[in-house]
Amino acid sequence: MNLHGKKILITGADGFIGSHLTEALIRRGCEVRAFVFYNSFGHWGWLDESPTDIKWELDVFTGDVRDPHGVRTAMQGCDVVLHLAALIGIPYSYHSPDTYVDTNIKGTLNIIQAARDLSVEKVVHTSTSEVYGTAQYVPIDEKHPLQGQSPYAASKIGADQMALSFYRSFETPVTIARPFNTFGPRQSARAVIPTVITQIANGERRLKLGALHPTRDFNYVADTVNGFIAMAESDAVLGEEVNLGSNYEISIGDTVRLIAEAMDTEVEIETDEQRLRPDNSEVERLWADNRKARELLGWSPEYGSHEGFKRALTETAEWFTNPTNLVRYKHGIYNI
Repeated sequence: MNLHGKKILITGADGFIGSHLTEALIRRGCEVRAFVFYNSFGHWGWLDESPTDIKWELDVFTGDVRDPHGVRTAMQGCDVVLHLAALIGIPYSYHSPDTYVDTNIKGTLNIIQAARDLSVEKVVHTSTSEVYGTAQYVPIDEKHPLQGQSPYAASKIGADQMALSFYRSFETPVTIARPFNTFGPRQSARAVIPTVITQIANGERRLKLGALHPTRDFNYVADTVNGFIAMAESDAVLGEEVNLGSNYEISIGDTVRLIAEAMDTEVEIETDEQRLRPDNSEVERLWADNRKARELLGWSPEYGSHEGFKRALTETAEWFTNPTNLVRYKHGIYNI
């Protein structure tokens, strides 16, 4: 599919990945409607920080994906939907799981139902590597069993299956993007990389962190964005689940050491009990097999190697240490 001339709706456009994706598509000359979470302040999330030329091109719709009527209104006249809106904080899902069902599962149902009724040409639904749980084998391909090790992961499994059920039942043109551990500028400090960077940038040398032994497959946001665009363009991925990962595994502890190296400092680590997941909820190992993305999309991560990861960490640290950006983050408070 050629996206030029298509009207594209992005849900969650005000968020971390969504704002980067919105800007990238506008720079490509696409017509974008940005679905942002309604608030009485008129804030557009990270899109408020977009360059002026980007803002002038934006068609902003404020609403809530939990509202089927608002979703249907937002999707009127749209050819493609990139559905990123979701609740994503794992610790928050432990004590407020009902909100994850409403937003992640019912919100996705609202998107898919409207897409079917309005004959939308393509929906790219956003999954997460957390649906796999701790790896039973590595690297993890798309045939790996699904394991809901947190209410968040369970809600995303439900959302994925809801989307795929519409493809199988009604031939609704749905595809599933499954990004692994995306990081970069604008990410919430609930995630480990911004947590480490903001503590160091604020002068802390004894860092408060959770478990250091789990491994992750970190994916720089620019690569994730390119993966979403490739999935929207591809005619080969309808009804398919596609990993967007670097195919590079590293422990949290080693990641902290690379960040400290990138920021030219030495740190000590103190375990903060409130940052630890329950034992059976911790995902111990994630490592993406990205062959399917390479074969079906022609996509490969530009930051996928060890050196690429270090380069991405340096770029991320540079953004966070800019005083204008750093002041937005409360480094001394544990964000869930």
